[in-house]
Amino acid sequence: MRALRFSALLSLAAAAAVVATGGAAASPGESQGSAVIGHVYVNDNTAPVNSVAGYDRHADGTLTPIAGSPFAVGGSGGGQADASQGSLELSADGRYLLAVDAGSNQISVLRIKPDGTLRAAAGSPVASGGVDPVSIAVHDDLVYVANAGPGSSTGDTNYTGFTLNAGGRLTAIPGSTYTLPSDSKPGQVLFNGDGTRLAGTRIAGSQIDSFTVGDSDRLTAAPGSPYDAQAFSPAQGFGQLGSEFSPTDPNQLFVSDAHTAAGGAAFPGLVSSFADGLDGTLTPVGAPVANDGGAACWIEISHDGSFLFVVNTASASVSSYSIGGGGALSFLHSTGPGQVGAGAEDARLSPDGSTLWVVESGADAVTGFTVDGGDLTPLSAANGPLGATPSGIVVD
Repeated sequence: MRALRFSALLSLAAAAAVVATGGAAASPGESQGSAVIGHVYVNDNTAPVNSVAGYDRHADGTLTPIAGSPFAVGGSGGGQADASQGSLELSADGRYLLAVDAGSNQISVLRIKPDGTLRAAAGSPVASGGVDPVSIAVHDDLVYVANAGPGSSTGDTNYTGFTLNAGGRLTAIPGSTYTLPSDSKPGQVLFNGDGTRLAGTRIAGSQIDSFTVGDSDRLTAAPGSPYDAQAFSPAQGFGQLGSEFSPTDPNQLFVSDAHTAAGGAAFPGLVSSFADGLDGTLTPVGAPVANDGGAACWIEISHDGSFLFVVNTASASVSSYSIGGGGALSFLHSTGPGQVGAGAEDARLSPDGSTLWVVESGADAVTGFTVDGGDLTPLSAANGPLGATPSGIVVD
Protein backbone atom coordinates (compact mmCIF):
# COMPACT_ATOMS: atom_id res chain seq x y z
CA MET A 1 0.00 0.00 0.00
CA ARG A 2 2.80 2.43 0.83
CA ALA A 3 4.29 1.90 -2.65
CA LEU A 4 0.97 2.89 -4.19
CA ARG A 5 0.79 5.98 -2.01
CA PHE A 6 4.32 6.94 -3.06
CA SER A 7 3.49 6.53 -6.77
CA ALA A 8 0.46 8.74 -6.27
CA LEU A 9 2.61 11.27 -4.45
CA LEU A 10 5.00 11.49 -7.41
CA SER A 11 2.09 11.88 -9.81
CA LEU A 12 0.63 14.72 -7.77
CA ALA A 13 4.06 16.32 -7.49
CA ALA A 14 4.52 16.21 -11.24
CA ALA A 15 1.10 17.77 -11.82
CA ALA A 16 1.82 20.52 -9.32
CA ALA A 17 5.15 21.25 -10.95
CA VAL A 18 3.51 21.54 -14.39
CA VAL A 19 1.35 24.33 -12.99
CA ALA A 20 4.32 25.99 -11.29
CA THR A 21 6.51 25.96 -14.39
CA GLY A 22 3.87 26.42 -17.06
CA GLY A 23 4.26 22.80 -18.20
CA ALA A 24 7.00 23.43 -20.76
CA ALA A 25 10.76 23.61 -20.91
CA ALA A 26 12.57 26.30 -22.84
CA SER A 27 14.40 25.10 -25.94
CA PRO A 28 18.08 25.91 -26.24
CA GLY A 29 19.50 27.88 -29.10
CA GLU A 30 21.56 26.26 -31.79
CA SER A 31 24.77 27.19 -29.89
CA GLN A 32 26.51 28.10 -33.11
CA GLY A 33 30.14 28.81 -32.36
CA SER A 34 29.99 27.15 -28.95
CA ALA A 35 32.19 24.07 -28.82
CA VAL A 36 30.85 20.63 -27.98
CA ILE A 37 32.56 19.58 -24.73
CA GLY A 38 30.60 16.44 -23.91
CA HIS A 39 27.22 14.77 -24.03
CA VAL A 40 24.08 14.18 -21.99
CA TYR A 41 22.08 10.96 -22.33
CA VAL A 42 18.61 10.23 -20.94
CA ASN A 43 16.66 6.96 -20.66
CA ASP A 44 13.37 7.90 -22.35
CA ASN A 45 11.47 4.92 -20.89
CA THR A 46 9.28 4.80 -24.01
CA ALA A 47 6.98 1.94 -25.02
CA PRO A 48 6.71 -0.27 -26.99
CA VAL A 49 10.30 0.55 -28.07
CA ASN A 50 12.58 2.15 -25.53
CA SER A 51 15.06 4.83 -26.58
CA VAL A 52 17.87 6.94 -25.21
CA ALA A 53 17.95 10.62 -26.09
CA GLY A 54 21.39 12.09 -26.71
CA TYR A 55 22.46 15.73 -26.57
CA ASP A 56 25.66 17.56 -27.44
CA ARG A 57 26.77 19.52 -24.38
CA HIS A 58 28.18 22.92 -25.38
CA ALA A 59 30.68 25.16 -23.62
CA ASP A 60 28.03 27.86 -23.16
CA GLY A 61 25.85 25.45 -21.15
CA THR A 62 23.28 24.67 -23.81
CA LEU A 63 22.23 21.27 -25.16
CA THR A 64 21.39 20.37 -28.76
CA PRO A 65 20.15 16.96 -29.96
CA ILE A 66 22.78 14.62 -31.40
CA ALA A 67 22.08 13.70 -35.01
CA GLY A 68 19.90 10.58 -35.07
CA SER A 69 18.59 11.04 -31.49
CA PRO A 70 16.62 9.40 -29.94
CA PHE A 71 18.38 6.06 -30.36
CA ALA A 72 16.35 2.83 -30.12
CA VAL A 73 17.81 0.47 -27.52
CA GLY A 74 16.11 -2.82 -28.40
CA GLY A 75 13.89 -3.39 -25.37
CA SER A 76 10.69 -1.72 -24.20
CA GLY A 77 10.36 1.00 -21.60
CA GLY A 78 7.58 1.20 -19.07
CA GLY A 79 5.88 4.14 -20.76
CA GLN A 80 5.52 6.05 -17.49
CA ALA A 81 7.61 7.82 -14.88
CA ASP A 82 9.81 5.39 -12.96
CA ALA A 83 10.47 6.08 -9.27
CA SER A 84 14.10 4.98 -9.23
CA GLN A 85 17.66 6.30 -9.40
CA GLY A 86 20.27 4.93 -11.78
CA SER A 87 18.16 3.59 -14.65
CA LEU A 88 20.92 4.67 -17.06
CA GLU A 89 24.59 4.14 -16.25
CA LEU A 90 27.98 4.54 -17.90
CA SER A 91 30.39 1.62 -18.04
CA ALA A 92 33.61 1.96 -16.07
CA ASP A 93 35.66 2.45 -19.24
CA GLY A 94 33.22 5.09 -20.59
CA ARG A 95 32.55 3.13 -23.78
CA TYR A 96 29.01 1.89 -23.11
CA LEU A 97 25.66 2.98 -21.74
CA LEU A 98 23.56 0.48 -19.79
CA ALA A 99 19.82 1.17 -19.81
CA VAL A 100 16.95 -0.58 -18.04
CA ASP A 101 14.04 -1.65 -20.24
CA ALA A 102 11.34 -1.84 -17.59
CA GLY A 103 8.57 -2.88 -19.97
CA SER A 104 10.36 -5.94 -21.37
CA ASN A 105 12.37 -6.97 -18.27
CA GLN A 106 15.67 -6.43 -20.07
CA ILE A 107 18.92 -4.47 -19.92
CA SER A 108 20.26 -2.81 -23.06
CA VAL A 109 23.92 -2.04 -23.74
CA LEU A 110 24.76 0.75 -26.18
CA ARG A 111 28.20 1.56 -27.57
CA ILE A 112 29.06 5.28 -27.50
CA LYS A 113 30.67 6.23 -30.80
CA PRO A 114 33.24 9.07 -31.05
CA ASP A 115 30.61 11.53 -32.30
CA GLY A 116 28.27 10.71 -29.38
CA THR A 117 25.86 8.59 -31.40
CA LEU A 118 24.77 5.24 -29.98
CA ARG A 119 24.71 1.72 -31.38
CA ALA A 120 23.43 -1.46 -29.74
CA ALA A 121 26.24 -3.74 -28.57
CA ALA A 122 26.39 -7.37 -29.67
CA GLY A 123 23.96 -9.55 -27.73
CA SER A 124 21.92 -6.62 -26.41
CA PRO A 125 19.39 -6.55 -24.84
CA VAL A 126 19.61 -9.30 -22.20
CA ALA A 127 17.11 -10.53 -19.62
CA SER A 128 17.38 -8.61 -16.34
CA GLY A 129 16.89 -11.70 -14.17
CA GLY A 130 13.59 -10.45 -12.76
CA VAL A 131 10.60 -8.20 -13.43
CA ASP A 132 10.60 -4.42 -13.94
CA PRO A 133 14.32 -3.55 -13.77
CA VAL A 134 14.71 -0.01 -12.42
CA SER A 135 18.32 0.61 -11.42
CA ILE A 136 21.85 -0.40 -12.43
CA ALA A 137 25.10 -0.38 -10.43
CA VAL A 138 28.49 -0.57 -12.15
CA HIS A 139 31.99 -1.15 -10.77
CA ASP A 140 34.76 -2.13 -13.20
CA ASP A 141 33.29 -5.10 -15.13
CA LEU A 142 30.75 -5.99 -12.42
CA VAL A 143 27.10 -4.94 -12.84
CA TYR A 144 24.15 -5.39 -10.50
CA VAL A 145 20.53 -4.71 -11.43
CA ALA A 146 17.57 -3.99 -9.13
CA ASN A 147 14.36 -5.66 -10.35
CA ALA A 148 11.38 -3.95 -8.70
CA GLY A 149 8.74 -6.55 -9.53
CA PRO A 150 6.31 -7.71 -8.42
CA GLY A 151 6.02 -10.58 -10.84
CA SER A 152 4.00 -13.75 -10.94
CA SER A 153 6.70 -15.78 -9.20
CA THR A 154 8.61 -15.50 -5.95
CA GLY A 155 12.06 -14.15 -6.77
CA ASP A 156 10.97 -11.76 -9.51
CA THR A 157 11.91 -8.87 -7.16
CA ASN A 158 15.66 -9.03 -6.62
CA TYR A 159 19.21 -7.83 -7.14
CA THR A 160 20.97 -9.80 -9.90
CA GLY A 161 24.64 -9.69 -10.93
CA PHE A 162 26.28 -9.62 -14.36
CA THR A 163 29.72 -9.21 -15.87
CA LEU A 164 30.33 -6.78 -18.74
CA ASN A 165 33.13 -7.74 -21.13
CA ALA A 166 35.21 -5.44 -23.32
CA GLY A 167 32.86 -6.03 -26.24
CA GLY A 168 29.83 -4.79 -24.29
CA ARG A 169 28.27 -8.19 -23.66
CA LEU A 170 26.43 -8.73 -20.37
CA THR A 171 26.54 -12.21 -18.85
CA ALA A 172 24.50 -13.20 -15.79
CA ILE A 173 26.54 -14.48 -12.83
CA PRO A 174 25.21 -17.89 -11.68
CA GLY A 175 24.01 -17.82 -8.08
CA SER A 176 24.24 -14.02 -7.80
CA THR A 177 20.54 -13.27 -7.40
CA TYR A 178 19.49 -11.94 -3.99
CA THR A 179 15.72 -12.26 -3.63
CA LEU A 180 13.68 -9.47 -2.05
CA PRO A 181 10.09 -9.44 -0.75
CA SER A 182 7.72 -9.04 -3.69
CA ASP A 183 6.21 -5.85 -2.28
CA SER A 184 9.47 -4.11 -1.26
CA LYS A 185 9.78 -1.92 -4.40
CA PRO A 186 13.54 -1.39 -4.64
CA GLY A 187 14.45 2.08 -5.86
CA GLN A 188 18.18 1.88 -6.37
CA VAL A 189 21.24 -0.35 -6.23
CA LEU A 190 24.79 1.11 -6.09
CA PHE A 191 28.43 0.30 -5.34
CA ASN A 192 30.75 2.24 -3.11
CA GLY A 193 33.90 3.70 -4.67
CA ASP A 194 36.18 0.71 -4.22
CA GLY A 195 33.54 -1.90 -5.09
CA THR A 196 33.77 -3.71 -1.76
CA ARG A 197 30.22 -2.88 -0.72
CA LEU A 198 26.83 -2.54 -2.38
CA ALA A 199 23.68 -0.86 -1.08
CA GLY A 200 20.06 -0.88 -2.16
CA THR A 201 16.96 1.03 -1.12
CA ARG A 202 13.44 -0.32 -0.60
CA ILE A 203 10.88 2.45 -1.12
CA ALA A 204 7.81 0.54 0.05
CA GLY A 205 9.42 -0.98 3.12
CA SER A 206 11.48 2.06 4.18
CA GLN A 207 14.51 -0.19 4.41
CA ILE A 208 18.12 -0.17 3.26
CA ASP A 209 19.97 -3.27 2.07
CA SER A 210 23.70 -3.40 2.71
CA PHE A 211 26.13 -6.01 1.39
CA THR A 212 29.78 -6.82 1.09
CA VAL A 213 30.97 -7.96 -2.33
CA GLY A 214 33.06 -11.12 -2.34
CA ASP A 215 35.83 -12.32 -4.62
CA SER A 216 33.20 -14.38 -6.43
CA ASP A 217 31.28 -11.14 -7.21
CA ARG A 218 28.37 -12.41 -5.11
CA LEU A 219 26.73 -10.53 -2.25
CA THR A 220 26.84 -11.22 1.47
CA ALA A 221 24.25 -9.38 3.56
CA ALA A 222 25.70 -7.21 6.34
CA PRO A 223 24.85 -8.03 9.96
CA GLY A 224 21.36 -6.62 10.56
CA SER A 225 20.54 -6.05 6.88
CA PRO A 226 18.01 -5.04 5.70
CA TYR A 227 18.01 -2.01 7.99
CA ASP A 228 14.58 -0.71 8.98
CA ALA A 229 14.83 3.09 8.74
CA GLN A 230 12.48 3.41 11.72
CA ALA A 231 14.54 1.09 13.90
CA PHE A 232 17.59 3.34 13.86
CA SER A 233 18.07 5.73 16.75
CA PRO A 234 17.17 8.35 15.70
CA ALA A 235 14.70 7.03 13.11
CA GLN A 236 15.63 7.82 9.51
CA GLY A 237 12.47 9.00 7.72
CA PHE A 238 10.25 6.98 5.36
CA GLY A 239 10.38 5.94 1.72
CA GLN A 240 14.13 5.58 1.16
CA LEU A 241 14.80 6.06 -2.56
CA GLY A 242 17.87 7.84 -3.95
CA SER A 243 21.30 7.20 -2.51
CA GLU A 244 24.96 7.93 -3.15
CA PHE A 245 28.27 6.90 -1.66
CA SER A 246 30.74 9.72 -1.13
CA PRO A 247 33.15 9.87 -4.09
CA THR A 248 36.01 10.59 -1.66
CA ASP A 249 35.11 8.22 1.19
CA PRO A 250 33.80 4.71 0.41
CA ASN A 251 32.55 4.44 4.00
CA GLN A 252 29.98 7.27 3.75
CA LEU A 253 26.48 6.59 2.38
CA PHE A 254 23.74 9.21 1.91
CA VAL A 255 20.08 8.28 1.38
CA SER A 256 17.05 10.42 0.55
CA ASP A 257 13.87 10.01 2.59
CA ALA A 258 11.10 10.58 0.08
CA HIS A 259 8.47 11.36 2.70
CA THR A 260 8.39 12.00 6.41
CA ALA A 261 5.37 10.02 7.61
CA ALA A 262 4.02 6.52 7.10
CA GLY A 263 1.00 7.98 5.32
CA GLY A 264 3.19 9.61 2.67
CA ALA A 265 3.58 13.23 3.81
CA ALA A 266 6.10 14.79 1.43
CA PHE A 267 7.23 17.83 3.41
CA PRO A 268 9.86 18.57 4.47
CA GLY A 269 12.39 16.77 2.31
CA LEU A 270 14.94 14.78 4.30
CA VAL A 271 18.39 13.31 3.69
CA SER A 272 20.05 10.74 5.95
CA SER A 273 23.78 10.10 6.39
CA PHE A 274 25.36 6.76 7.36
CA ALA A 275 28.76 5.38 8.19
CA ASP A 276 29.19 2.10 6.29
CA GLY A 277 31.47 -0.31 8.15
CA LEU A 278 33.86 -2.71 6.45
CA ASP A 279 31.35 -5.51 7.08
CA GLY A 280 28.54 -3.38 5.62
CA THR A 281 27.05 -2.38 8.98
CA LEU A 282 25.23 0.95 8.68
CA THR A 283 25.32 3.49 11.52
CA PRO A 284 23.37 6.77 11.19
CA VAL A 285 25.28 10.02 11.47
CA GLY A 286 22.70 11.84 13.59
CA ALA A 287 19.12 12.50 12.56
CA PRO A 288 17.90 13.10 8.99
CA VAL A 289 18.45 16.72 7.92
CA ALA A 290 15.44 18.57 6.51
CA ASN A 291 15.35 21.04 3.67
CA ASP A 292 12.57 23.42 2.57
CA GLY A 293 11.33 21.20 -0.28
CA GLY A 294 9.17 18.11 -0.51
CA ALA A 295 9.61 14.46 -1.58
CA ALA A 296 13.40 14.40 -1.53
CA CYS A 297 14.15 11.62 -3.99
CA TRP A 298 17.38 11.76 -6.03
CA ILE A 299 20.92 12.47 -4.84
CA GLU A 300 24.17 13.62 -6.44
CA ILE A 301 27.41 14.56 -4.63
CA SER A 302 30.14 16.95 -5.77
CA HIS A 303 33.31 15.22 -6.93
CA ASP A 304 35.29 16.58 -3.99
CA GLY A 305 32.74 15.14 -1.54
CA SER A 306 31.94 18.57 -0.05
CA PHE A 307 28.39 19.20 -1.27
CA LEU A 308 25.26 17.12 -1.76
CA PHE A 309 22.38 17.96 -4.09
CA VAL A 310 18.96 16.38 -3.65
CA VAL A 311 16.08 16.65 -6.14
CA ASN A 312 12.75 17.34 -4.41
CA THR A 313 10.02 16.09 -6.75
CA ALA A 314 7.00 17.50 -4.89
CA SER A 315 8.39 21.05 -4.78
CA ALA A 316 10.23 20.94 -8.15
CA SER A 317 13.45 22.11 -6.55
CA VAL A 318 17.03 21.06 -5.89
CA SER A 319 18.37 21.50 -2.36
CA SER A 320 22.05 21.93 -1.53
CA TYR A 321 23.77 20.59 1.57
CA SER A 322 27.33 20.85 2.82
CA ILE A 323 29.02 17.63 3.95
CA GLY A 324 31.15 17.98 7.07
CA GLY A 325 33.39 15.69 9.05
CA GLY A 326 32.20 12.10 9.31
CA GLY A 327 29.43 12.76 6.78
CA ALA A 328 27.47 15.27 8.88
CA LEU A 329 25.01 17.25 6.75
CA SER A 330 24.02 20.93 6.89
CA PHE A 331 21.20 22.29 4.71
CA LEU A 332 22.22 25.37 2.71
CA HIS A 333 19.43 26.48 0.36
CA SER A 334 17.22 25.42 -2.56
CA THR A 335 16.64 26.55 -6.12
CA GLY A 336 13.88 29.08 -6.72
CA PRO A 337 10.34 28.54 -8.02
CA GLY A 338 10.14 27.62 -11.69
CA GLN A 339 13.82 26.75 -12.06
CA VAL A 340 13.11 23.00 -12.26
CA GLY A 341 10.39 21.44 -14.41
CA ALA A 342 7.63 18.96 -13.68
CA GLY A 343 8.37 15.51 -12.33
CA ALA A 344 12.04 16.23 -11.58
CA GLU A 345 13.93 12.98 -11.08
CA ASP A 346 17.54 11.84 -11.50
CA ALA A 347 20.46 14.31 -11.56
CA ARG A 348 24.08 14.04 -12.64
CA LEU A 349 27.13 16.30 -12.53
CA SER A 350 29.42 16.86 -15.50
CA PRO A 351 32.86 15.20 -15.28
CA ASP A 352 34.48 18.51 -14.24
CA GLY A 353 31.70 19.21 -11.71
CA SER A 354 30.86 22.60 -13.24
CA THR A 355 27.29 21.77 -14.25
CA LEU A 356 24.43 19.71 -12.80
CA TRP A 357 21.77 18.28 -15.08
CA VAL A 358 18.29 17.24 -13.91
CA VAL A 359 15.94 15.03 -15.93
CA GLU A 360 12.22 15.86 -15.67
CA SER A 361 9.70 13.11 -16.44
CA GLY A 362 6.63 15.37 -16.30
CA ALA A 363 8.08 18.13 -18.48
CA ASP A 364 9.89 15.65 -20.78
CA ALA A 365 12.99 17.82 -20.53
CA VAL A 366 16.49 18.21 -19.10
CA THR A 367 17.44 21.31 -17.11
CA GLY A 368 20.99 22.38 -16.33
CA PHE A 369 22.60 24.45 -13.57
CA THR A 370 26.07 25.89 -13.23
CA VAL A 371 27.67 24.80 -9.96
CA ASP A 372 29.71 26.99 -7.65
CA GLY A 373 30.27 25.10 -4.41
CA GLY A 374 26.73 24.58 -3.15
CA ASP A 375 25.23 27.34 -5.32
CA LEU A 376 23.21 26.46 -8.44
CA THR A 377 22.44 28.92 -11.24
CA PRO A 378 19.92 27.77 -13.88
CA LEU A 379 20.82 27.25 -17.51
CA SER A 380 18.33 26.82 -20.36
CA ALA A 381 16.39 23.56 -20.62
CA ALA A 382 16.29 21.10 -23.51
CA ASN A 383 13.13 19.28 -24.58
CA GLY A 384 13.03 15.50 -24.90
CA PRO A 385 11.54 13.47 -27.76
CA LEU A 386 7.76 13.30 -28.01
CA GLY A 387 6.17 10.62 -25.85
CA ALA A 388 9.12 10.22 -23.50
CA THR A 389 8.82 9.96 -19.71
CA PRO A 390 12.55 10.23 -19.03
CA SER A 391 14.21 8.94 -15.89
CA GLY A 392 17.92 8.07 -15.71
CA ILE A 393 20.65 10.41 -16.93
CA VAL A 394 24.36 10.17 -17.78
CA VAL A 395 26.68 13.13 -18.43
CA ASP A 396 30.07 12.73 -20.10
